[in-house]
Amino acid sequence: MMAGGEVQGLAGRRVLLAVSGGIAAYKAAELVRRLREEGAAVRVVMTAHAQQFITATTLQALSAESVRSELFDSAAEQGMGHIELARWAEIILLAPATASTLARLAHGLADDLLTTLWLASPALKAVAPAMNQQMWRAAATQRNVQSLCADGVLCWGPEAGDQACGDVGPGRMREPQELVRQVIAALGGGDLSGVEVLMTAGPTREAIDPVRYISNHSSGKMGYALAAAFAARGASVTLVSGPVALPPPAGVECIAVISAEEMLQAVLARVAACQLFVACAAVADYRARTVAARKLKKSEAQESLWRLELEPTPDILATVAAQPQRPWVVGFAAETHDVENYALAKLQGKRLDMIACNDVSRADIGFAADDNALLVLWQGGRRELARASKKQIAEQLVDTIVDVWRSREG
Repeated sequence: MMAGGEVQGLAGRRVLLAVSGGIAAYKAAELVRRLREEGAAVRVVMTAHAQQFITATTLQALSAESVRSELFDSAAEQGMGHIELARWAEIILLAPATASTLARLAHGLADDLLTTLWLASPALKAVAPAMNQQMWRAAATQRNVQSLCADGVLCWGPEAGDQACGDVGPGRMREPQELVRQVIAALGGGDLSGVEVLMTAGPTREAIDPVRYISNHSSGKMGYALAAAFAARGASVTLVSGPVALPPPAGVECIAVISAEEMLQAVLARVAACQLFVACAAVADYRARTVAARKLKKSEAQESLWRLELEPTPDILATVAAQPQRPWVVGFAAETHDVENYALAKLQGKRLDMIACNDVSRADIGFAADDNALLVLWQGGRRELARASKKQIAEQLVDTIVDVWRSREG
């Protein structure tokens, strides 16, 4: 992103913004403004319904380009204007993307300017869904989105929250500044372009027998949000993930593992190529010394008690921090009491560059929750990130990591 006179993230890039008819169309004005602030050339196409929510005059003034809405515009089509537009665009962003427009695109219809451009353009394509939460959850909408994704369309959002209709749930269009970040990342720009980030996320599972395992309550939400935040700023992100029920973040390479040992080997195979290593995974501290080849039966217990001999799992974070040619290392600490002191001890004891800690005894943040709050510590500095969604916390944490890392790297 542009800051302090740096090169703009979209300088010289060509963005075609398609606006369909939903209440979120009012956000198109800010989206155009922010895209141009980043240096992009922006042209706008509107559906007939979109014009019920925002005027073409507004978007023309902000884009400094004529706004198109009609396929059969004799002046524009004299030179096959819709084909020229289709060839001009490097990326077509549909924002907001209504349920109706998504359905038409998924089925390949070409009955207005927007849908005709969509089919005629070789450009990268992305959609930012915005609709009522029940419409988003509908099986037909989900089928249409899956079909578009299978065709290579990027789906950015939607977010959950209060809606204009009074409902609460998924269906809000992502905010313009976030969509701009994703356009930058999709086109290979961003202030972290060229930076290799290696991350871990989720829990590990340490087998006791073929049925049982030792694990913890980590959902992976924080790590996945952090990976997405790095990718949105243009970083090349590899995420080594334990078992979670989450889709891979857009633009992130995911490596699925189960145990701590598997996670360690996956990290060591890739760590030499990265500049930043962020260990967000909740790695199980212990594993069974001997894993039974078959399911253990209750009848095999002696004196009605199981006796399970444990041994420590490999310390992935300390192993990476001890590498002779190591990356910049960020750890996490999930504690239930005396959070700051334990985090400081971990920062110093493992020779980390930074640590982010949170109090997982709180029911409103941490494991499985959608919100989080972090205390970030490094040698000579600290920053408190107040409770917010894990997506927002992730963006703030990336800001902190990058600021401190760059100041130390010179």
